[in-house]
Amino acid sequence: MFLSYYGLREQPFGVTPDPRFLYLSPAHREALASMVYGIEAGRGFIGLIAPPGMGKTTLLFHLLEKFRSSARTAFLFQTQCNSREFMRFLLAELGYESDDRDFVRMHEEFNNRLLQEARAGNRFIVVIDEAQNLDPSVLETVRLLSDFETPRAKLMQIILAGQPELADKLARPGMIQLRQRVSLVTGLKPLSFEETNKYIQHRLRAVGYSGGPMFTPDALVRVSDFTSGIPRNINNLCFNCLSLGCALQKKVIDSEIVDEVIADLDITQHTSQAVHSSAGYGSVGHGPGVAQVFAEDPVSTAAPLNDSIGYTPGSNGRTGNLGGNGYKHQSVLSPAEAKAYMQQVAAQLQGFSRAVGDFAAGRKAPDNGIG
Repeated sequence: MFLSYYGLREQPFGVTPDPRFLYLSPAHREALASMVYGIEAGRGFIGLIAPPGMGKTTLLFHLLEKFRSSARTAFLFQTQCNSREFMRFLLAELGYESDDRDFVRMHEEFNNRLLQEARAGNRFIVVIDEAQNLDPSVLETVRLLSDFETPRAKLMQIILAGQPELADKLARPGMIQLRQRVSLVTGLKPLSFEETNKYIQHRLRAVGYSGGPMFTPDALVRVSDFTSGIPRNINNLCFNCLSLGCALQKKVIDSEIVDEVIADLDITQHTSQAVHSSAGYGSVGHGPGVAQVFAEDPVSTAAPLNDSIGYTPGSNGRTGNLGGNGYKHQSVLSPAEAKAYMQQVAAQLQGFSRAVGDFAAGRKAPDNGIG
């Protein structure tokens, strides 16, 4: 673990939605303000819609923390369920465990709980995370919950949070009644380069880091470009960068470390297509795009290696025909593929070198009188 090496109290780039690490970018700050306003104004339904990895859940936990002392809250994330299961989950969040499967009785029990909270002067906030997974029939159940109200106020504030697929569902003709009840909709945007830098520094400071910049400017550019400003991607990449930096005994993460981690995280090299392609690499150079590795002026080596890659040297021993198309090629290697290819080239050259050494030793043997 790299914590002691970098002087950190705990993991700065974890995967749990810990509100302590929440970085309020302008978009996150605006979304939080909209939800707080909607709750305090008693607007009923509020929507929070953003792509995966943008920090929706962390923001929601932070929101509920703000209302901990003045509201009763329920946080639901088990959204792949039917209406009856949904009501049971909701009642369980309120501390009411029941095996009663009667849907009407569950509604009555929930209404009684709402009235108790209202008489106590408490707001009631229900947050439904990953709401894009809700079946339309469950969304209709959620809509009916909003009918619990007094002549003067809503008894409950409901936040529907989910990915863009939630907006797709709400836009359907059959969802018009629910859509009309969603009075506020807010979203989150990816972090810019400057915000990505601030995000990383914020999380490092949160765990006690007090040193100089841990990432070089070039490294930060690579992090921002590769992650597209998505917090979850930033966490994953930075965690692996610190792990590799610790292994290499480097206190500062440079662009070379980031590039190596990016190559290792390239999931495409593990797809079935990539695995099948690499199966033909028994002899070096059977993969596509060899010209990318040897650049525009490949240097010929021993004949067996040339034969294996399909390269025919020219009369000057340096220029020739690669795959019958000169230096033209039909495919381009990704960084991960190029790295894997060069590793195989190096392995074959090492084997070739050992073979030459053995052969040389064998030719000298008679001269040394060794039989």
